Amino acid sequence: MAGCRRPGNSHRATINRSAMAEHNPWTEAWISQSCYMNRRFDVNAAPGDFDRSTTSLLDETSMPTIAFQLNLLVILTSFVWLLVFGWLISIVLTLYGLSRQKPLLPTNHLRTTTSEAPLVSVLVPARNEQHRVLSECIRSILAQDYGRFEVIAINDRSTDATAAILETLAKNHDRLRVIEGEEPPAGWLGKPSAMQQAFNHARGEWILATDADMIFDKAAMRTAIDHALEEKGDAITLIPHFEAGSFWERVMIPTWVWVLLMFTLFFRISNPKTQGAVGIGGFFLMRRTVLERVGGYEALKDEVMEDVRLAELIKRSGARLLTERAPNLLSTRMYRNFGEMWECSTKNWFSGMKFSLPFALSSVLSMYLMAVVPPLIALASAIGLAAGVSVDLWLLFTSAALSWLLQVFALALVSMRSGVSPAYALTAPLGLGLLYAMLFDSSIRITIGKGVTWKGRRIYESGGVRPPRFRRAASHVSNIEE
Repeated sequence: MAGCRRPGNSHRATINRSAMAEHNPWTEAWISQSCYMNRRFDVNAAPGDFDRSTTSLLDETSMPTIAFQLNLLVILTSFVWLLVFGWLISIVLTLYGLSRQKPLLPTNHLRTTTSEAPLVSVLVPARNEQHRVLSECIRSILAQDYGRFEVIAINDRSTDATAAILETLAKNHDRLRVIEGEEPPAGWLGKPSAMQQAFNHARGEWILATDADMIFDKAAMRTAIDHALEEKGDAITLIPHFEAGSFWERVMIPTWVWVLLMFTLFFRISNPKTQGAVGIGGFFLMRRTVLERVGGYEALKDEVMEDVRLAELIKRSGARLLTERAPNLLSTRMYRNFGEMWECSTKNWFSGMKFSLPFALSSVLSMYLMAVVPPLIALASAIGLAAGVSVDLWLLFTSAALSWLLQVFALALVSMRSGVSPAYALTAPLGLGLLYAMLFDSSIRITIGKGVTWKGRRIYESGGVRPPRFRRAASHVSNIEE
């Protein structure tokens, strides 16, 4: 038994350390510190009132360190419990978002299968697609059961056999026209330039922009037109099924889909009164008059994410934009290996942050704190417990492990929706960590003018086309100097 007198109390408060946490060093240090502080500030206490067995436990030089460690443990545990609460909210939002994403199914209406259907011009930009699915993509478009459409494929200065593949297909299909693309004019990026060139040859009253790696179900076009007409829409973009054939794709695709889902909820893209919008370049169908009203692709000439910016322009113009999930109508495999995944992501992610470095860096920091730090804390706590550092680490380990399991559960829900085994959700910290590492790399490279690479072209490097936000800032500075 060891005791200490509390200031202002005539009774001795006895504390049995052996009964508390089995001589837990953190608890014992707290008891010793309490006794020490009580004895130190009790001016009426006699010298013998401070139990010598307790005093022997104290080392006045180590007390600040012990107190700091104890406080740090409490602060860290409290922080991780806040992350647990955050992931609980994320799970609720994930369930809510998934419940709202009803897949768009093939329509049974046959009115758009006749020659009286409105003419649709399908624009297909293709650059260095020889070793991908260019032939399958074009054939799936040509196999549409829609009544009236034309396909305009533009070879965007490819350095492989893309042009030969397109020409071979065009010989056997009257609907397909192949255009040899020109070099982008000054101030233009490659894809917006190619899209504008294809648009200049289009005759349709509806324009369908797509990518050369998209595989269409035969009912995709008529279903989209039918749905747009029924909902009185001016434009419709369809979210395809994203195939995941490799380990890295199965790790990364669900995290990307989850981030997209959170974006659609936070920015309320289905609300016509908000500015939030999603555009999927693989299937973006719009009235010709709407595209012309917003300035065509010339308004997007320096945008690397021209599909998203086009969606924002269309929505801002007052036109009605529909966004639908259509895994039964479209599918794509965006990446074939980790290198392609990194290259494509670094091309896009900083643009997704509107080229705001503070926004991008704060997003990276917050996601690392939320997704990557908890499993690391759980691992460190487990090692500490195994080494016998302190049993108080159990509370920290429990909260950190729970935070990790909750994010695994959230990503498992999205994985199953994406056709990926939920077991890959165990790699959620890895996937989210890599995703935001790509954002960090994209942000730094573009900001310092080093630029990024996509299909053999340099994008947003110093001396070339700069991001719209940077160009406007430079123009503003120039006007001030004048």
